[in-house]
Amino acid sequence: MGQEQLKVLDALDSAKTQWYHFTAIVIAGMGFFTDAYDLFCISMVTKLLGRIYYHVEGSPKPGSLPPNVSAAVNGVALCGTLAGQLFFGWLGDKLGRKKVYGMTLMVMVICSIASGLSFCNNCMTCRVGGTSPLIMHGQKNPLSSPFPATK
Repeated sequence: MGQEQLKVLDALDSAKTQWYHFTAIVIAGMGFFTDAYDLFCISMVTKLLGRIYYHVEGSPKPGSLPPNVSAAVNGVALCGTLAGQLFFGWLGDKLGRKKVYGMTLMVMVICSIASGLSFCNNCMTCRVGGTSPLIMHGQKNPLSSPFPATK
């Protein structure tokens, strides 16, 4: 390891636990929780879509999505996440994490309302992908502020 990396590790080891550390943990945890929730709930959504739209009257079993439709729904969610990671990660490098993290929060609020009204479902997965590179950068550089004002 280089001398600069050793100095950083020594500074981390000797640093006292402050309110900033708890704030950074909560912010990162909330971002990862919302990401995981959206990606894991897609399996429940596919089951519900199958029960609602592919139910056969008189059948004792609930309906299920055809495999190609289920794969398409899951694929769109993952592609939206990838697109969000690439776009919001790039935008975070250009505009700064604080501003872009706020933008992803606004996208989440707007798309949550839109998803509840049954349109704009993939918009939420793009937001999910957007928080990942922003949070990971904060975890990679723990001495920097979680939301620096500049690039």
